[in-house]
Amino acid sequence: MSENKVAFGLKNVHYAPITVGEDGLETYEVPKRYPGAVELTLDPKGELSEFYADDTVYYSASTNQGYEGTFNAAEAPEQFRINVLGEKLIGGLLVEDASIKPKPVALLFEFDGDVKATRHTLYNVTFSRPGLTSKTKEDATEVATNELSFMASPRAKDSRVKVKTSSTTTDEIYSKWYTAVQEAVPTV
Repeated sequence: MSENKVAFGLKNVHYAPITVGEDGLETYEVPKRYPGAVELTLDPKGELSEFYADDTVYYSASTNQGYEGTFNAAEAPEQFRINVLGEKLIGGLLVEDASIKPKPVALLFEFDGDVKATRHTLYNVTFSRPGLTSKTKEDATEVATNELSFMASPRAKDSRVKVKTSSTTTDEIYSKWYTAVQEAVPTV
């Protein structure tokens, strides 16, 4: 299969909560769909360090601390608010209190392309709670969206940050992308 020349669109956003076992090992729950995706932005986190000697750059090194990002979507699903943001359902009311701590998840999504959609997974994402905004209706209804800020950090066990499909991804891996968090495994 040939490679994409361009990418556009955003769809099939899913999240998979991370469970830490008694042995300290992290596993991913089955991915759950997050409907209403509008925009996803990832900005690299890390920096380039330079060491000067002999009147030139003698050594340079780059660090990868993952990404900082924003996810803009329709209203956040209640299960996402409970399972990921840590809100509590009490007496039929969704409660946010100051002691809640967001739970890390894997974030799965895809960008369409001129050949085939590229599917991505960020392995260790922590979201902050969204702001709240709306405004009066005028002559046309303008839908309000939620913007969630997040950090996508390297995993503790292997420092992996992200994985995505490529022109050599098998049909089996591609078709199972949203049924479980995919791991990159060397082929023999």
